[in-house]
Amino acid sequence: MVYTPPPPYTPPAYYLWSWGQNNYGQLGLGNTTDRSSPVQVGALTTWSSIDGGDSQTLALKTDGTMWSWGNNGSGRLGLGDTANRSSPVQIGALTTWSTISAGLYSSFAIKTDGTMWAWGPNGQGHLGLGNTTVYSSPKQIGSLTTWSKIKGGRLHTLAIKTDGTLWAWGNPNYGRLGLGNTTYYSSPKQVGALTSWLNIASGYGHSLATKTDGTLWAWGYNFFGYLGQGNTTNQSSPVQIGALTNWLKITSGYSHVQAIKTDGTMWLWGYNGNGRLGDGTTTNKSSPVQVGALTTWLNIAAGYGHSLAIKTDGTVWSWGKNGYGQLGDGTTTDRSSPAQVGSLTNWANVAAGFNHTLAIG
Repeated sequence: MVYTPPPPYTPPAYYLWSWGQNNYGQLGLGNTTDRSSPVQVGALTTWSSIDGGDSQTLALKTDGTMWSWGNNGSGRLGLGDTANRSSPVQIGALTTWSTISAGLYSSFAIKTDGTMWAWGPNGQGHLGLGNTTVYSSPKQIGSLTTWSKIKGGRLHTLAIKTDGTLWAWGNPNYGRLGLGNTTYYSSPKQVGALTSWLNIASGYGHSLATKTDGTLWAWGYNFFGYLGQGNTTNQSSPVQIGALTNWLKITSGYSHVQAIKTDGTMWLWGYNGNGRLGDGTTTNKSSPVQVGALTTWLNIAAGYGHSLAIKTDGTVWSWGKNGYGQLGDGTTTDRSSPAQVGSLTNWANVAAGFNHTLAIG
């Protein structure tokens, strides 16, 4: 018998798609026209990670390069100027970027060497650079090489180190930094002494995190029940949501929270205007509420007023506010329950900006 070697491995082709509001070119399509259905951004198949802010977009490619486009107010695109871009533009020439986060206005990234970087508006010290100076190019936060995850909110920022410690800085109003006070910090400040923090999420004035034991915690502003405590009381230190130990993924929009458990069920809570909680109503929820009965939810993303999710079968679903076509269903009609976007089954990742959506597939 003649041995026939298997064909060489061909990695999947990951195209980048976008839809929704495009007034600053945040869809990356070379224009400022809103789109209510997914439109492919260029022809490249090397996109690996995406995130959306207020009206700017941040992305990584598989070669470790970082790209941005959209609104460049206060240099939030990291390109050394303040000119808007309607197509992807590379930030510098480095190939060592590994993690990105587009805050509502500012941007953050971590390199493969564990250093952490920030740029854009900085009026509340939320870039973590020890000042309130605006930077239009990436600026390193301190000198540590142990940063693992970062998440920018509206005016505050959260980060986790490789040792599992949690850090926060920026605007402290409502206790959103989790430090038990309302003191401003323009440099990273450790939240408690625990070394078991795993994932983080931040919204308008609230923060959330999961621990390695599968518990879920929240703190900060709680006007519409964002903290999932069954009330609207603000908290300035992390408070556990229930007693469950099977929380897997967490994300937050401007005023609502979305989570997936280890059993593949999806849960939402907070403000429910436009049906963004996906439970078929517009009633606010101050405790986690399961969306349907499915156990096949895989990835999630939340914008200002809309929500998205990918199932294990590779389909993408959306619901909530749709005034700019951000749900991707070809309309501008709000939806209060998940509806499939198109018929494709190869979606790998999804992200939501303020009123625009991005996906890789």
